[in-house]
Order: sequence, then structure tokens, then C-alpha cells
Amino acid sequence: MSEQESDVSRREPGNPPHQEGASSSGSSHHEPGSVGDIASNSKYFNLRIWPAILLLAVMVVAKLLPSMVENGPSQIWMSAAFGPLLGALLVLLWWLIASRARWQERLLGLIGLAVTFALAAVLLDSSMLGPAVLVLTIPMGVGAFAIGAIAFSRLKSPARTGVALLLALLGFGYTDLLRAEGMWGNFAFDLHWRWAPDAEDRLLASQGESSSEASAGYSPEQVQDWLANSEWSGFRGEGRDSRQQGVVFTSDWKSRPPQEEWRVPVGPGWSSFAVAGKMLYTQEQVADRELISCYDAETGRNIWTQGIESRFDDPLGGPGPRATPTLAEGGVFSLGAQGWLSRVDPHNGELIWKRDLRVVADCSPPMWGFCASPLVVDGHVIVYAGGRNGKGLLAFNATDGELDWSVSAGSNSYASAQLATIAGQVRLLMLTGNGLSIHEPATGEVLLDYQWKSGGYRSLQPQVIDGNKVLLPSGMGTGTRLIEIGTDEPAWSATELWTTLQFKPDYNDFVVYEGNLYGFDSGIFTCIDLETGERQWKGGRYGKGQVLLLEDSGLLLIAAEKGQLVLLEATPKEKTELFKLDALDGRTWNHPVVVADRLYMRNSSEAVRYRLPILGTTP
Repeated sequence: MSEQESDVSRREPGNPPHQEGASSSGSSHHEPGSVGDIASNSKYFNLRIWPAILLLAVMVVAKLLPSMVENGPSQIWMSAAFGPLLGALLVLLWWLIASRARWQERLLGLIGLAVTFALAAVLLDSSMLGPAVLVLTIPMGVGAFAIGAIAFSRLKSPARTGVALLLALLGFGYTDLLRAEGMWGNFAFDLHWRWAPDAEDRLLASQGESSSEASAGYSPEQVQDWLANSEWSGFRGEGRDSRQQGVVFTSDWKSRPPQEEWRVPVGPGWSSFAVAGKMLYTQEQVADRELISCYDAETGRNIWTQGIESRFDDPLGGPGPRATPTLAEGGVFSLGAQGWLSRVDPHNGELIWKRDLRVVADCSPPMWGFCASPLVVDGHVIVYAGGRNGKGLLAFNATDGELDWSVSAGSNSYASAQLATIAGQVRLLMLTGNGLSIHEPATGEVLLDYQWKSGGYRSLQPQVIDGNKVLLPSGMGTGTRLIEIGTDEPAWSATELWTTLQFKPDYNDFVVYEGNLYGFDSGIFTCIDLETGERQWKGGRYGKGQVLLLEDSGLLLIAAEKGQLVLLEATPKEKTELFKLDALDGRTWNHPVVVADRLYMRNSSEAVRYRLPILGTTP
């Protein structure tokens, strides 16, 4: 007997039992379960529900797995994004092939799902289009349909399909109520209610309520003097290594906690702060304008903004500029995510010049936008563009913005150029998807092209160790490598010392202190021995955050991805967490800045200043 015939023969509740020996001749009535009754009784077929239950469980586990596994590979994090979608597609296969529903009911369900999805898709917020549809809308709608089919599997087929489609409409429609502001480091969308004001709305409201009176009394001469003696001139500080010196902090922050001095809304973006005297410089997004903004360091009040008509938004990072302004040569230099490189007056924000990297380098913005923080050296403004035909690394004249030189420099990089002293010589380092290139700063001449391709992209800064060793960090499963540079003529060389897969930072930079490096391995904070590349310890679920070294105190200051401020002891013995504070609300990828005893933090929605507890200063 076929499976269908077996199902048909099952007696429904309330039907009389089959009478043996009863004659079927001379009567038009068919006993329940007879072949002649297939058409009328097939609408009562129970669904085969166990595959759907199993698939729903897989979808839930895939979504929750990253939060359940402490030290898993990066593929586990990808499961949160694509596992539910795959489960939803398999649910559709179950419905079409293995559900036991009549073919008319299967067709009705499939058409109904398509119609309800189309209705929901038309009403989605623009931020929810693209990956959010695949990762969230489809799994929620199809999952809700499966739940309805399972819960009401014993209803007549038209009724249960209708209920399942109603639940699917609610599942699809729920995403119409949401707005996405990018994704977290674990590939979960940063979701907010659609009607709630976003960071740009709050910033505009704040600026409408305030004035620029904070600029009163700051003369151009004062500002230029501050710039000439800048405490934190740009991305990750003077050496682009997130190293703070000159102040000794107490480690007992529990009895002497940081004191909040001001908190203000800011527009979205992943720029950090550059600090000069009483001026804070950063970048942010408002509507269709990328803003170079100046804030009063003492009050948090906005002093001025300079806007460029431009907007970049990607599904992972969200909207806004990525790079941090650089203070040098008496100006403020910045690069927007769409490729606008500019110089503005540090006193009033007046635009001096701007250049479009898309035109100069003949290229489009990369997947996550142009991210390079400008490096200014000897009158040159150096940025990475990744363009073709020798337009990878570009040097513009700081005075007029004209292109001075350009060279090829790998590909697929979100890192910034930086200066470092190698074997007593000041050189230009650039880390790309191809590996490390070392250049002569004045001309761009390539001194070393070390090939070590990444499985994805590179967005981190290399760091020179012991004068002639360079750390090359990589995420996406590539790991971290230490190489030794040889500068003997006729050509520079590089020798691999070790490579480790125990340290895989993504877009989270690291610091080096007393023979160890400290940073994030796939979202878990980690200590690595520089001599061997072996892991000393791993612990602390701080997500895709950033770290800053308080060098004179032997302390690590972490800006965790969820906005917590964390203090760790910089020791290879074990992870020692000394203090933790909820400093910011929301996703925080921006690098923290410490000047004297003042801590500046921001994310894509707010900025805050804390006064930190100190013991004294160092010579």
C-alpha cells in the first residue's frame, strides 16, 4: 500500500468503524477509508511535521551558536547570518516535497508565501533592503509559516494553510517595523524601531538647541599653537600604535571610578578623535553630508562643522565616514568613505581644498568604503586608494592638494599608511591584502614587497618590534605573522619568524607591551608571546572592540563592542580584569583616546569624556 493510501485509510474521529461483510453494491455511499472516498477525505491528512520541527530547531541554534561558543572559529559566527536562511530554504523544500499536504495545498502555500513576502518587501525601510532581507525577513516569515503549519496541522487543509499564511504575514511584516544601522561583529543586525530617532536626528536636534558660542575666545593663533603641540594628532596617536605615555594611573578604579564630565550626541561614523588643546576633531554623517566636526574638549559643545555632499552606507558598517582626521602642517586633513580627501582650517573649518580619490585613482569605493586615515609627512598627504595603473598609494601636496606621486601597493586594504623606523631608517609601511610593502616616504619608491595574501581583507596596522621586526596582523582565518627585515644591499628582504592562528584580529587593532601583544582573537581578548607566537591566555568576551595601552601604568584600556569601558592588567600570567563600566550605548568600534587624565570615547551615536584617576605624571 502506498503512503498516501495508508494515510487515507486512517479513520477520522467520529467516523463509524468499517463493517466487515457489508456489501458495497447497490449503494452510492462509500465507507470512510475506501478508495472512493480519497477525494473527500484527503483534506484531513495530517502533515508530516517532524522535519519542520527539526529545521526550526536548526535555525534557532544557528542564530544562537555564536553566543554559546567561547572560542570557536570564524565560521561559527557566519552561521548566525546564513544558517537561518538555509533553514528557511529547507523548510520550503519540506513543504513542497515531504509535508504530505495535497499538491493543491502546497501550491496555495507557496503562492501565498510569495504574495505576503512581496507585500512586506514593498513596505521595508531602505536600511532593511539587501542582506537584511536574506538574513532576517525571509527566515522570520518562512519560520512563522512553518510554526503555523505545525501548530494547526490537524485542521482541514484550507484552514491550516490560511492560518500558516497569516502567521507568515506577521513574520514578514515584523521586519517592516525595524530599521538596521549596520551589523554587530557577530553578524547580527543592529536593529532599532523604525520610528525611533536615529543618531542623525538626535545630532540635528542637539545642534538646533545649541550655538557655537564655545568658539568664542579661541583665536586662530591659539588654535595653531595647539596644533603645533598636538597631544593626539590623529589615528591611534603619534605612532599609530594606541600607546599613551606621560601619566601614571592608579589601578584601583573601583574606589576611584572615572568621572563623567560630558556626553553629547554625534552623527554615525567610525572616526576617532584627534586632539589639540581645547579642540576635538572627528568625522560624522548627517543626511547627505559627510561632516568634519570640531568640538570643545572642555564642554563637548560643537564649535564648527564643514560638510561635503557625500554619503556612504553599507550593510555591515552602516552609514558614515570611517577614517580619523589628521592634524599636521597647520591644517586638518580627512578622508571620507566615498573618497573625498580634504584639508580644512582648524580654527573655523573653512575648506581649503578637496580631491576625489575615485577620479584621481580611477577606482570605486571598496565594499566598506575608503578607510585610510591620512598620513602627513614632509609636506605630503599620503592615503591608500587601491586604484589601478600605479594608483594604489597616493601622496598629495599638503598645501594645494595636487598629486605629487603614486605607486602600486597591493589590493583590498582598509589599513592606513604609517611611518616607522626600521634599522635606523624612517620608512613608510603599508599593509594590504597582498602583504606588506615598505616605501621611501619622499618618493614612494618600493623598498620591499613582501607577499602574504589574506583570505579576506586587511584593515589593521603593522607594528615594528625591536627595530627590524614587523608584526603583520590578519583576520578572516589568516592569523598573524612576525617577520624580520633585512636591509642589506642590493635589496631588502624579509624572513618569517613565526605565524600563529591563535591570534586573528579582524578590524580590531592590538598593542605591544613588554614582549607580549594584546588584542582580539575573533572577538575574545588574547595575549600572545612575541618570542614564540604562542598564546599566553585568552578570555574576555568584549566583542569587536578596541584597546589602548596606558604604558607607564602597565594597564590596558578596552572599549568593548557593546560600549563598556574595561580596565585590564597588562600581564602574560592571566587575564586580570580590574574594572568595568557601561560607558557608551550601542555598537562601539571607534578607538578610544587618552590625553593626560582625560578619556574621550565615541561610537556612531554619542561621545563622552571621562576624568580618569591618576597617581602622577612621568618626566
